[in-house]
Amino acid sequence: MSKTSVKSGHPKGLYFLFFTEMWERFSYYGMRALFVLFMTKALLFDKALGSQIYGSYTGLVYLTPLLGGYMADRYWGNRKSIIIGGVLMAVGQFFMFLAGTFYNEVGLASMMMYSGLGFLIFGNGFFKPNISTMVGQLYPQGDKRVDSAFTIFYMGINLGAFIAPLLCGYLGDTGQPGDFRWGFLAACVGMILSLILFIWLKNKYIVTPDGQQIGVAPNKARETADIDTAEEVKANFNSNTALIWGGAFVGLFALFFWGLKMDIIGCFIFSLTIAAPGFIISDPTLSKVERSRIWVIYIVAFFVIFFWSAFEQAGASLTYFAEEQTNRSLFGSVVPASYFQSINAVAIVIFAPLFVWLWGGLGKRNMEPASPYKQAMGLMLLALGYLVIAFGVKGVEPGVKVSMLWLVSLYTIHTFGELCLSPIGLSMVNKLAPVKLASLLMGVWFLSTSAANKFAGTLSSFYPEEVKLEKAFTENTNPAVYAELSKNMLDTNVWKADPMKNTEINSVNLTVGKTANKESDSVVSMTASESKAPVSVYLMKVIKSANKNVDRACFANIKVGEKSINALVTHDSTEVVINKKAAKAEVIQVWNLKPVKPSFLGFQIENLYHFFMLFVFMAGIASVILFFLSKKIVYMMGGVR
Repeated sequence: MSKTSVKSGHPKGLYFLFFTEMWERFSYYGMRALFVLFMTKALLFDKALGSQIYGSYTGLVYLTPLLGGYMADRYWGNRKSIIIGGVLMAVGQFFMFLAGTFYNEVGLASMMMYSGLGFLIFGNGFFKPNISTMVGQLYPQGDKRVDSAFTIFYMGINLGAFIAPLLCGYLGDTGQPGDFRWGFLAACVGMILSLILFIWLKNKYIVTPDGQQIGVAPNKARETADIDTAEEVKANFNSNTALIWGGAFVGLFALFFWGLKMDIIGCFIFSLTIAAPGFIISDPTLSKVERSRIWVIYIVAFFVIFFWSAFEQAGASLTYFAEEQTNRSLFGSVVPASYFQSINAVAIVIFAPLFVWLWGGLGKRNMEPASPYKQAMGLMLLALGYLVIAFGVKGVEPGVKVSMLWLVSLYTIHTFGELCLSPIGLSMVNKLAPVKLASLLMGVWFLSTSAANKFAGTLSSFYPEEVKLEKAFTENTNPAVYAELSKNMLDTNVWKADPMKNTEINSVNLTVGKTANKESDSVVSMTASESKAPVSVYLMKVIKSANKNVDRACFANIKVGEKSINALVTHDSTEVVINKKAAKAEVIQVWNLKPVKPSFLGFQIENLYHFFMLFVFMAGIASVILFFLSKKIVYMMGGVR
């Protein structure tokens, strides 16, 4: 490609990376659109557990780019890292397909699911930071087209994210638990396409303006050509530095684990989010300007945590909201809950060109805001999106479904915020990072996203449930408990009640002793009340939404640990296909009709209005603080805009 064509447009390599990343993101977002629905509707996990697993997975997905960036910088180079990552992710998606195939055997399906998540986590770590790093290398240093290039690249990400929930949701989110596997298989095929495309065309298109191959050698070797001695480019991480920050990591882990009672994955992610950046900036070979610019990356990354922890509710709590409290009727059919995750992506594809035009036009007039100001705007738009939906649900009684326009509005406003923050952040890291640490600092940027996603899972677990699935028993998971419950349940059809009145469910004597409690530590014993108990129609609908063929139910007092709860015990049966043969899966479920409402920092979250306002305050306060710090941050950037 001639220099003239490069200067007048964008290099072809940008569009090649665009489509490679598009198919990889198709794989990721296709699986993500189904993930919490698969856990709650097929494996019958409760929302809190599903949210925590979702948060741990997405958190680790954005943690491993630190490892992938380091391996590319020091040993493998970008290309080899991307190929290894792609293979691992394809294997991971196939394991998710297997988990969906054997979903009625919860133990086996869970093992397959966790194995698949492990492959996806490490594969993404090698793929994600390295393909982003190569975008910047397509351009000469100081080229003003880099911000626009990352916005175009971001359109590729979101084109894949738009298609994925629609296709994978169409195949997997059908109301039949056994169909989730087809959505996961489609995600696997998307990853394979991305891998084939990259291997086939990488040598032709991934080149510098002067025709040199990009990403073949480690990044430390790339900088050696620009200076006199190799010693000057090596990051000088001595053993004392490693010992100090290793000790800091251990201390932080202990504080989070014993002091704040976090789970192990959360402790690991949050400890590393603090210790790893400290270790990197301790390199004594960094100049004053380089160190100042790295501090800018760290400061902005901290505020990014608040953005993504609220934004990533899309895959968990907002999916629950779409499933249970959004009127999804459209033109005589019901829109699958997974489809709503395409709104953000299609809005980015539509509006990203407008932001490219906006930033470009302001740049020509020397009026373009610096990156920190743009990111403060992004946080404020995020807060505005949650404020809109908070007013949409304010005063709405549980069980009343609101218009889907509230959810569409939230996703659209969040899109504007994302376009102000995310692609600009990638460009900022590329411009501020020393070349020898390019992929490693891109990994640090994704590390902040890792902490945000883990935090998002924690926040999503505060979703106020009106009824909670306490435990599910099948013939495979716990035959003794299943047999005891099934034998004693009354043959009562609970779905023929007057929809305008409470439904009365008969009680029955139920006894589940400790000896039958092989695989459950939660349900210790069950005793029945002596009369009929009213259960609201809304609660019935919520329970029905998680099942297909509920035909029996009874009311009971159930002892969970040391506490007794009011519970509805239901029987569900569903058709599944195992080894190409039709079979029926039987499930007994224990539903807590009065779950304890969650609280966050002493704030009781009684309803959805409280839940959404939590994000309004969190994102809004972060936006204001970042805005007032932006002037100082711009000064620290040393002339980089």
